[in-house]
Amino acid sequence: MSHAMEMLSKADAVCFDVDSTVITEEGIDVLAATLGKGPEVAAWTAKAMDGNIKFEDALAARLEIIQPSKNDIAACLEKHPLVLSPGVDKLVDMLHKRGTDVFLVSGGFRLMIEPVAERLGVSIDNIYANTIHFDDSGKYAGFDANEPTSGDLGKPKVLTAIKAKHGYETMVMVGDGATDAQAKPPADTFIGFGGVVVREVVREKACWFVKDFEAMIDIAGGGR
Repeated sequence: MSHAMEMLSKADAVCFDVDSTVITEEGIDVLAATLGKGPEVAAWTAKAMDGNIKFEDALAARLEIIQPSKNDIAACLEKHPLVLSPGVDKLVDMLHKRGTDVFLVSGGFRLMIEPVAERLGVSIDNIYANTIHFDDSGKYAGFDANEPTSGDLGKPKVLTAIKAKHGYETMVMVGDGATDAQAKPPADTFIGFGGVVVREVVREKACWFVKDFEAMIDIAGGGR
């Protein structure tokens, strides 16, 4: 735990998962619920986050069930704006103020994450997430399987690319799922987040496991 705290205190890049970490829900489950497909999709989400199935299989299965149109996603966000986890905005603001770059690395959908990034002051260029394709009428037409985040071990691939592009010395990954734990390495440490849901597989693999952002805020601000 002390090593993870040290890494956070000097990190020049912090990568956050989004669903059940930066926000209090799983975006894909929220979308599914608004379309009457909630329980069926949530079951696939749980399997993916617990590491019991390859992420790409769960993603494809859930999208096949939902088949969201562009209008479906817009209506979902209007009716059910995604809620930030308490304290995450303060943590991100503190990281930015000390010169640490923040990235959102998610197996969720770019269209749903962009409004979250805007609220946090995170650059759209710092979002790594999945892209849904639509036809000319806005109907669902599949997803971009070339996005690293659409497949298993996608997050370590993303972090490797980020590190190579920017030359960061110390990188931290924060998240609630098994796919987040996979990101160390290349992340120098993995901080497991259990403020929304506690996954035992994540607690076991985390270098430091937290249930809120308070201690992280303290360290990011210079406290120990």
